[in-house]
Amino acid sequence: MEKFRNIWNSGNDDKDADKRSFIRYAIVATVVFIILVGFVNQNNIVRWVKAGAEIRRQDRQIEQYRKEIKEMDDQIHGLTSSKDSLERYARENFGFAEPGDDVYIVE
Repeated sequence: MEKFRNIWNSGNDDKDADKRSFIRYAIVATVVFIILVGFVNQNNIVRWVKAGAEIRRQDRQIEQYRKEIKEMDDQIHGLTSSKDSLERYARENFGFAEPGDDVYIVE
């Protein structure tokens, strides 16, 4: 830490003045570059992080939708393959009944 403080102390620039001034310039230029690239620029690091999080969220949502589609495809296949399963589904979900059936509505 002491070496870093000595870089900024211009009183020690007697024999290494050129070297110290270059190091100061390099440190300042690096800090300015990091600030510009990291926060000020239109295409900055903060935006990259937010975009990455959004992509991961959308990937999870896509996977959830794929599972739902698979479940619905299985349900459609089950309903179209058998008349009995279609009738049972209609009775359970839509309140359909065959003639002569007693219908009880429970809330």
